[in-house]
Amino acid sequence: MLKIRMQRVGRINQPSFRIVVTEHARSTKAGKIVEKIGTYNPRTKARTLDEARVKYWISVGAQPSDTMHNMLISSGILSGKKVNVLPKKTVPKKEPAAAEAMADKEEPTPDVSSEVLAKEEAPAAEDSAAEVPVAEEAPAATE
Repeated sequence: MLKIRMQRVGRINQPSFRIVVTEHARSTKAGKIVEKIGTYNPRTKARTLDEARVKYWISVGAQPSDTMHNMLISSGILSGKKVNVLPKKTVPKKEPAAAEAMADKEEPTPDVSSEVLAKEEAPAAEDSAAEVPVAEEAPAATE
């Protein structure tokens, strides 16, 4: 199946695209194209399209990529609605069964009970330390 898509050319941080007709299974960077039908520079928004060749390839059965579909609609070559090419945002869903299982499980964990026991024993240790008399320090010798 033939595709009308963009092939990136240009240097790093200076993108420029060829609009090409290529086999769907081939990589865009492979360089094996059927025909070059235009260019696009995203920095200046300049685009050149051979409208007659685009219409010919579409009539033969070539399918434009989603981005090319939107570009052809905005240039007036195709008519219809644009396609959303941005990735879909997915919100993680909480499973209600897992939430109910966690709510049913209200047993204290062993770590919590050991912390509670440690806190209960701590005041008793402080009381026993208060009962032990503290030795007084001897006054320093003065000369």
